[in-house]
Amino acid sequence: MQLHGQAQSQNSSKTEAALKLWRTEESSTEFTLYEFSELVAATASFLNENLLGSGGFGSVYKGKLRSGAEIAVKRLSSRSNQGLEQFKTEVQLLVKLQHTNLVRLVGCCVNEEEKLLVYEYMPNGSLDQFIFDQQGPLLDWNQRLRIMEGIAEGILYLHKYSRVRVIHRDLKSSNVLLDKDFNPKISDFGLARIFRSNMMESNSKRIAGTYAYMAPEYASKGTFSVKTDVCSFGVLMLEIVSGKRNSSSDHNMLEHAWQLWREGRESELIDLRLGVCSEVAAIVRCIKVALLCVQDSATDRPTMADVLAMLAAIDGAASLPDPKLPRQLLSSGVTTGLLEIRTQLYSTMFSVNDVSITTMQGR
Repeated sequence: MQLHGQAQSQNSSKTEAALKLWRTEESSTEFTLYEFSELVAATASFLNENLLGSGGFGSVYKGKLRSGAEIAVKRLSSRSNQGLEQFKTEVQLLVKLQHTNLVRLVGCCVNEEEKLLVYEYMPNGSLDQFIFDQQGPLLDWNQRLRIMEGIAEGILYLHKYSRVRVIHRDLKSSNVLLDKDFNPKISDFGLARIFRSNMMESNSKRIAGTYAYMAPEYASKGTFSVKTDVCSFGVLMLEIVSGKRNSSSDHNMLEHAWQLWREGRESELIDLRLGVCSEVAAIVRCIKVALLCVQDSATDRPTMADVLAMLAAIDGAASLPDPKLPRQLLSSGVTTGLLEIRTQLYSTMFSVNDVSITTMQGR
């Protein structure tokens, strides 16, 4: 572990002691403890022109070190009572996780009330800027498929192959970053949780995340598992295919996708910007995989390993199992599934998918 800047100050000593307490001393020597002055200089005093994005827990700025290396600096909000907990979680996890589809944490800084995380810089920004901006650069179908596969690879690593088993809990388009070659990198691990090898699910009294991507069991009861991430991934797949946000109850993209699938009109969901595409059959297959991921019951959803296998297959959608319709769409009139939960949440509280919650108690 390296220490940049001037002679080690008393504050730096406290920082290093804190990081050792959080067990980051087990990480690679590439992890750096930065001086606050170094990051102030790198970001031009956190100039607005260097702002890459903002969220519920702080803002991210582009920076350039004296060495010439470009970085992204996440400055956690001092107003957030979740700030320190998120900071510790992200440091603890990311120093242990190494995968080509996860963003790399290169260092951090603690300076009195300031808490900053330093990441590798992703020149193409976040995925949402490409799939939702109708006037922006177009991602063709092959790029979109490669991005979906990369995200799935990253989540599978978290669930099965990393040193610790991790549930991300906040997978969404703005938390997927793109490198210079448009390879996806999953970011923002502040809400992530570690599972012991024998754990199947857990519960949280504090429901945190973004409504539009939440699995119904998590939104209503605070229950989460690997299948919670699978559900979020299914929502993200539908957004990538359609180029539309899953947002308010007035335009619930999930409900729209289910209706089209039930009527055999799945191709109408495809982003019009793709034009006349020769890959319609492959795209329809992806839509069906996404619907399997967002089924009401967690036990009905595939694992991420299953998802990757289905994405890699070259046969048509007919070879896949049929997803079970949400209870809201069944003729019985029962309305207690995924769509109804989302509709209730949106109609009574919020109307856009970027709203994140951190203090709502599970019912």
